[in-house]
Amino acid sequence: MIVLKAPQERLLSALQSVAGIVERRHTLPILANVLMRKNGPNVEFTTSDLEIQVRTTAELGGDAATFSTTVGARKLIDILRMLPADQTVTLSAAASKLTLQGGKSRFTLQSLPSEDFPLVNEAVDFGPAFSVPQKTLRGLIDQVHFAMAVHDIRYYLNGILFIAEGKTLTLVATDGHRLALAQATLDNEVPKQEVILPRKTVLELQRLLKDEKDESAGLIEMRFANNQAKFVFSGMEFVTKLVEGKFPDYNRVIPKGHKNSVTLGRAPLLASLQRAAILTSEKFKGVRLNLEPGTLRIASSNAEQEEAKEELEIDYNGDAIDIGFNVTYLMDALANMGVEMVKLELQDGNASALITVPEQPGFKYVVMPMRI
Repeated sequence: MIVLKAPQERLLSALQSVAGIVERRHTLPILANVLMRKNGPNVEFTTSDLEIQVRTTAELGGDAATFSTTVGARKLIDILRMLPADQTVTLSAAASKLTLQGGKSRFTLQSLPSEDFPLVNEAVDFGPAFSVPQKTLRGLIDQVHFAMAVHDIRYYLNGILFIAEGKTLTLVATDGHRLALAQATLDNEVPKQEVILPRKTVLELQRLLKDEKDESAGLIEMRFANNQAKFVFSGMEFVTKLVEGKFPDYNRVIPKGHKNSVTLGRAPLLASLQRAAILTSEKFKGVRLNLEPGTLRIASSNAEQEEAKEELEIDYNGDAIDIGFNVTYLMDALANMGVEMVKLELQDGNASALITVPEQPGFKYVVMPMRI
């Protein structure tokens, strides 16, 4: 039976959109597979890691029948990548094997029964749906994702806090040393919903969502339940478990009323920090910022007694401040902003710094100082 017959690029695109969550090694071998369900000319592809499930449908021809099976996702993608993009490929099924043919190439793959594929049980108590443009959500994730914790025992920090309330959508991420917050305005009012999306979900959404460069980017519809979130966009359905736990009160962390502030070019500041970072050590990423009227000095050194010094002319008339930071925390924030100017607010050498963007009032980045 011919399961599908379509151009290589169309099949590859459908598979790549769902394969991001597939782990190469898993306790359940079938989770390395993609579930394929054929209904007439349409083929539905589903992948799962037991916590996230991604599904998409593509029209791929083949026999007009109903059929389902599972096959190794990465293997199939690797084969397709090596075939010419404009080539028509055929996937046919016989017994417990699938045969992929393209031109004079032929590959026979082992399949596993579709009934054994563990689908995620979808929640029944999803709240009201609301939508935002894909590029809006992608932009918010881009602005905060780098501040998520990685493998922290405070598991609720290994993800992003997602708050929809009234006409505002807020995303917050923190690893305990820094905090990033970004906001966007919704078209319609929604009742307050607050969830923590896991790190893997956030990174996968970031990969799949279209940004403002893509004119075809439509809306993404979101719905939240007690322990699940559901996203529908670009012909895809994305269901994920949520992180249970209480996210820290981020409003208490954001400094208010810092008396010293300076607005300066993002690109020159980032370039100076990147150069200074070269002479920091792997274990100790500290740089010292010295702020005086008219001048910002950046200095770093390492155990070999090497040092780097940078100087920027700035429009500043506040207090003289000497403060140390983990240079990676500053570079992460600056590298993920697509703006010309940033504002740095400081109290003294011991208090957290606040970085904001003059043209984006919904963005705030807080970074703790470090002793140098």
